[in-house]
Amino acid sequence: MRPRFLLTAIAATLFAVNTASQANEWSGYVSGEYRAFAENPADTRQHDNNLSFAGQVEYFTDWDDGRQSFTVVPFVRWDENDDERSHADIREFTWLKAADDWELRVGLRKVFWGVTESQHLVDIINQTDLVEALDGEEKLGQPMINLALIRDWGTVDLFVLPRFRERTFPGEEGRLRSAPPVDTDQATYESSDEENHIDYAARWTHALGDWDVGLSYFNGTSRDPLFIPGLDNQNQTVLIPVYTLIEQWGLDVQATLGEWLWKAEAIRRSGQGKTYTASTAGFEYTFVGIADSSMDLGVIAEVLYDDRGDDAFTNFADDLLFGARLTFNDEQSTDFLFGVIIDSDDDDRLLTLETSRRLGENWKLSLEGQAFINIAETDLIAGVRKDNFLQLDLTRYF
Repeated sequence: MRPRFLLTAIAATLFAVNTASQANEWSGYVSGEYRAFAENPADTRQHDNNLSFAGQVEYFTDWDDGRQSFTVVPFVRWDENDDERSHADIREFTWLKAADDWELRVGLRKVFWGVTESQHLVDIINQTDLVEALDGEEKLGQPMINLALIRDWGTVDLFVLPRFRERTFPGEEGRLRSAPPVDTDQATYESSDEENHIDYAARWTHALGDWDVGLSYFNGTSRDPLFIPGLDNQNQTVLIPVYTLIEQWGLDVQATLGEWLWKAEAIRRSGQGKTYTASTAGFEYTFVGIADSSMDLGVIAEVLYDDRGDDAFTNFADDLLFGARLTFNDEQSTDFLFGVIIDSDDDDRLLTLETSRRLGENWKLSLEGQAFINIAETDLIAGVRKDNFLQLDLTRYF
């Protein structure tokens, strides 16, 4: 999944590293995950409750007085029912060269852009690893050359993205998938270069007092595919992903004003039909030391907007998010996050619960739940209307 010239550059860098490296660090985790579903699936081909295991290792080394470094992060998951969810990926495979006012990174990386809670409109560099989580937070490693220019008036990141990676989707036996399922084997591209099309991106970021501002640009193959109906090799109805060429401008802003945290993201995108604008904006207010305790309670509200309305290829065209984040500030790092996204047009609701607690020095127990309420069979996410679930994760860090 990575261009040969990137591997050659990394190999040459590693060969140049002498035995006097300043750091050779290993870290990672292994985890077990169990999902329990409240109902039988909407499609009889899908599984019931599900067990899976995952692991990730990170190796880091630096030299040249810390001005050069190399990081590699492989990831793997095995799933008992969904062959598409059993997969491996190189999240990072990166050489870094740093100077006083610039940094150069070459290899595979994960780059995150965005500030809002409900969705990250401006986050466009990496492809979504959708088999990992429905919320789109998990990403595949992206081949890139990234030059960062560090100036007093801000940092400019320039990206050359030489290879496109297709989105992962659950298989026909998987849960939390579309109905009908997506057939990735029939994926099509607008560009004749297909996955070899070279994409470009740039982002300027700067801190202005209490304000953090980012302005971004992307030109290349969209990470969000469109879908057309088709048939697979067994004449079953499937959705075929279509990856179009797009141009996108993005803006993200965050202001920290005492207990208030104001956030906003907006994009202007062309290339997927009509040029459109989408935005998410809101706030988080934190009540510090509630009831004379060490706990903090954050109250979250956001508005999600897409000017395409009912023609949008997203379920977040005109929605509201309300949530609460409870942080215990204890030695076990206990926290709770609850959120509900409400469709203002037809009262569809998505409920989310996340909580975690550290057990001793190396273990972590996490519980996550999602519920899909009032989802019609004609809705974009109709395939998950019977997939309300609780997920328990036990993770061992090393």
